[in-house]
Amino acid sequence: MQQQDEVAARVRQVIDAAGVSAREFARRIVIDPSKLSRSLNGTRRFTAAELARIADIGAVDVGWLLGSTAGAAAGADTDAAGRTAAGAARTASPVRSPSAPRPPVPAPEGGRPLQIVRETVRLIAERGFHAVRVADIAAACHTSTAAIHYHFPGRDELLEAAVRWCMDEDTRRRADATAGTRHAGDELRLLIELQTPRTERQRRQWCVWLDLWAEAARSTTIGRLHVEYYRQWRGTVAGVIRRGVEQGVFRPVDADGAALALTALIDGLASQVLATETDGQDDGVPGTGAQAMYDTLIAHVDACLTAPTAD
Repeated sequence: MQQQDEVAARVRQVIDAAGVSAREFARRIVIDPSKLSRSLNGTRRFTAAELARIADIGAVDVGWLLGSTAGAAAGADTDAAGRTAAGAARTASPVRSPSAPRPPVPAPEGGRPLQIVRETVRLIAERGFHAVRVADIAAACHTSTAAIHYHFPGRDELLEAAVRWCMDEDTRRRADATAGTRHAGDELRLLIELQTPRTERQRRQWCVWLDLWAEAARSTTIGRLHVEYYRQWRGTVAGVIRRGVEQGVFRPVDADGAALALTALIDGLASQVLATETDGQDDGVPGTGAQAMYDTLIAHVDACLTAPTAD
């Protein structure tokens, strides 16, 4: 327990040296913020793969995080990933603190873990998760398969990290786009626009979601993340609808029920757009292009939510 507390204390030093919040640091090392919090508070052990990602982002040695240049991995879970981190610690150079970083070397934007996750998401969008090999991800990152396994020991962990990154990015984009918007009707239209797959980035995001829906039906872990994301997403939409009712913009409806109907309509229409458009171009099937999707959603809002105006 003492060593576990010491590991947590060193991780706190890395976070402080990074000058970011714990939540932002969790995003950078691609971990659920609640897991990071529990590990820092001593109620959960850091896994070896997490320590590897922390070392990468913080520019410190794994051995320093573990409190040993010999690489004893007692502070991390002793699974296959633990043996990987222990091996890394055994070959580590002299221990450095967060205030004494390694000599400058070219590094991917956001660090290696985020690069791996971003490239995984891109490849999933292009090929589907089960067609993506670790070797493909390594090639895209210009690194070795050993480096991929060092940060993410298994495909399941990598998929979970990719899902969480997509969730966080989607949530952050929505928050940025709607910041300062006071009129609930305008905010709901902004949310609809963000979910309409017009750009390559939006289409890629939707392709990943479609693949993950199928995976969620087979995977308990991905299924839990799926439930978490949709609870948050529907809650956001319901909150906007409630504000609209208070502002007199929307009719006095059941906000949760209206949010469920609208988000389900968004999902169904988006899947049709992706199935009938090629490279963002309408393939001639009436009513299934991105603009048709947007128009249909706005018509739904006007018919079912927008309060009638006095003549």
